[in-house]
Amino acid sequence: MSATLEQIIDQVKENDPKADITLLRLAYDFAIKAHQNQTRKSGEKYIQHPLQTALTLAKIRSDLNMVIAGLLHDVSEDTNHKIEDIEKDFGKEIAFLVNGVTKLGKIKYRGAERYVESLKKMFIAMAEDIRVIIIRFADRLHNLETLDSLPLEKRQRIAQESMEIYAPIADLLGIWYFKNKIGDLCFKHLYPEEYKKLEYRYLIEQKFENKQFIEKTKKIITPHLKKENIKFEINGRFKGLHSIFLKMQRKDRPFSEIYDVFALRIVVDSIADCYKTIGIIHSIWKPKSHRFKDYIAIPKPNGYRALHTTVFGPNGKVTEFQVLTKDMYEESLYGIAAHWYYKGRTVQLEHQPRWIQDILNIMKQTKDNKEFVSNIKLSVFQDRIFVFTPKGDVIDLPEGATAIDFAYAVHTEIGNKCVGVLINDKISSLDISLKSGDSIEIITEKNRKKPGKDWLRLAKTPHARAKIKTAIKKDSGSALKRFIKWK
Repeated sequence: MSATLEQIIDQVKENDPKADITLLRLAYDFAIKAHQNQTRKSGEKYIQHPLQTALTLAKIRSDLNMVIAGLLHDVSEDTNHKIEDIEKDFGKEIAFLVNGVTKLGKIKYRGAERYVESLKKMFIAMAEDIRVIIIRFADRLHNLETLDSLPLEKRQRIAQESMEIYAPIADLLGIWYFKNKIGDLCFKHLYPEEYKKLEYRYLIEQKFENKQFIEKTKKIITPHLKKENIKFEINGRFKGLHSIFLKMQRKDRPFSEIYDVFALRIVVDSIADCYKTIGIIHSIWKPKSHRFKDYIAIPKPNGYRALHTTVFGPNGKVTEFQVLTKDMYEESLYGIAAHWYYKGRTVQLEHQPRWIQDILNIMKQTKDNKEFVSNIKLSVFQDRIFVFTPKGDVIDLPEGATAIDFAYAVHTEIGNKCVGVLINDKISSLDISLKSGDSIEIITEKNRKKPGKDWLRLAKTPHARAKIKTAIKKDSGSALKRFIKWK
């Protein structure tokens, strides 16, 4: 469907009734003139692409400058106009955003070496202003939605590039809106046969059956929620086809044995109502052991907050519930992009997710490209666990991390002087993989000056390894000096 300026304005006004859309109209006129003689491969007028990009940005609650930058994002790259022209007419901030998107537009997937350089450019752009990458996501999403007009080889290259670079970062930023849409569109073009089979089984066979089950479950729980005066909305959340495909591969199971293809999402007014609702669910149906997750008390690294529980629902069917507030629901869809909508401010560097700074540190410490990719996959793109210090502070680490990683995450000196660990008040081995919820206390020896010889093998995170290498190198240098002095 074609996008229009009026659709964008309506969405902007819905987000912020006081928004001054004068500059938005001027940007539209500017883009129309700049792209007036251009068409896309599909034959439609080129202006549809920036319009669709801007509309997507408005839908995910982006600020007005981002929407305007979305309208103008291809002007300096694909027309005779320059960034200086945009700055003159629309100001430095919008020009900066457009220029950032233009630079990211040059990122292409061309094998391992170019892939690494592309990732590095992406992370640097995010560190400068995370809004740039969100605009780029909106741009890329529309490109993926219109891939059918391109030759097969180019379709697959763009899909591969999006799967390798954009989808993981959307996941890290908690922008499920982009992650799921990009994942499914790439899956369709990279694995067309698998996509068709799964689409048939999921959409035709299962989705109707699941919708009936959801309606049945809603009828049971609704009177209980009303009795407690909890205002609520209930809807089904269906897993994306690509997510199902990945789970089938990871667990080596057929589709019929993947049980969490849908969940019931209950949206309530307050955090207190979230916990009340979970209590009601558990009073109606028996909870499945070890399947309650409190992401409100301990949010995921990407900022996701909600309560999750899995119960033996109607007819004993295993059923997942996700309970969250309206704000949390918006954030679950739009991730960090929702911060502008709720907090009315730009997220500057000091407010960036911690993993962005972690990646920049890895870039400084790692020269070898293969090691860089390995390190970021381990420390950032991997599932995270949450463990506690003795004071109750939360430390998040990649799955598989050990007490050595925990010690260095707390402080370098605690890592270097570590001699043992208490896990949940019990003496444990330093090589044991930690689990979410563990309480960790590092035992130190103040006279210890260097890490153990085998700690590089025990450490899983690049941060811990780098600190261990530095300490070993420093100690070796000191030993050499002592030897020379003795001689």
